[in-house]
Amino acid sequence: MSINNGVLNEKAINKELMEYIENEIFPLYNRNEEGHGIKHIKTVIQRSIKFAEKNNVNLNIAYTVAAYHDIGHYIDRKRHEIISAEIFMKDEKIRNWFNDEQRNIIKEAIEDHRASSNRKPRSIYGMIVSTADRTIEDIDNSIRRSYSYGKRNYSGLTEEEQIERVYSHLTEKYGENGYAKVYLEDEEFDKAITKLRKALLNKAEFIKRIKKVIKS
Repeated sequence: MSINNGVLNEKAINKELMEYIENEIFPLYNRNEEGHGIKHIKTVIQRSIKFAEKNNVNLNIAYTVAAYHDIGHYIDRKRHEIISAEIFMKDEKIRNWFNDEQRNIIKEAIEDHRASSNRKPRSIYGMIVSTADRTIEDIDNSIRRSYSYGKRNYSGLTEEEQIERVYSHLTEKYGENGYAKVYLEDEEFDKAITKLRKALLNKAEFIKRIKKVIKS
């Protein structure tokens, strides 16, 4: 379950902390649907460390925020940021690596990460995880994540309605007036969202792409 060597600056992160999170926290993400599962978490961790290094802040904190930020998603997706923060604060073993002030910073950053939040994160760590969480690996992956999410949380929809929901969701989140926002400079995200927005402009062709992706 470990992060690939060479991608994450493991030497700068406490080894015992990493071992605890990889062995005890990562497996818990099996309870989430694919879009918020362990693959997504590892991507957010890698991106968070990159932003943390650029901003010269505590990598242990950035790593931990990213590792816990979606852990409560399976309980209530609408309040998952609050629930995830509560789960983190109840984890007494975390006290081995962080004092009360640091734990509160991590808690607030987890609470502040949600894309649809109407307020700016309260710390650099909230800005880091929120920006890192805006992941568009490629258009087809975004389609798969959205479709998987819809099948799990909107089971009453017909297949055609699921496909329409994928298009509507991606437009609402990533379209020209979408709610997804970043707080730090992120060239990778800028390139990806420009490409996605261009594809979304042609709804008929995008719907065809959704159908092709979910059948593959």
